[in-house]
Amino acid sequence: MRPATVADQPLLERWDEDEDVTSSSGNDHIDADGVYENGCWTHELAIQSAVYEYFMAEIDGRPVGAIQIIDPHREPTHYWGEIEPDLRAIDIWLGEPGDRGKGYGELAMTAAIERCFASPEVTAIIIDPLNSNTRAIKFYQRMGFVPTHRQAFGDDDCLVHKLTRADWLARIQGD
Repeated sequence: MRPATVADQPLLERWDEDEDVTSSSGNDHIDADGVYENGCWTHELAIQSAVYEYFMAEIDGRPVGAIQIIDPHREPTHYWGEIEPDLRAIDIWLGEPGDRGKGYGELAMTAAIERCFASPEVTAIIIDPLNSNTRAIKFYQRMGFVPTHRQAFGDDDCLVHKLTRADWLARIQGD
């Protein structure tokens, strides 16, 4: 996992065109005409900070996916609404169809989780897959995330999940 840079923008834009990526992204990226908007990567990559980060997941130096990690309490859009401090939120996606189903998502998610919990103040990680995205929900639950509640984010019906530090430590110590 490495920080995403402006040099990754063309690849991220191409991945944004993939049907599996767009179908799992919800309506956050749909414009007023109902057309999927490209992720505005110029802006997204420029506003990175300790609160809002993008990473590229790589296998043997080849990018296979992207990861966003945010502090949902401090991020400026307040996407998560009123939320407790000391959490992180993760979004993850694999870009190329041929890279899916090979375990790369688990490797990338493990790296992201470890990055989040490397900060001692972080107590838990939250995610918000679409309630209809059963494949992602199964993946997150295999990783140890527990569903907490359904929540609407704009027009998106999501099933929020949480992974506590204690649950993660118990999981990795049991392996």
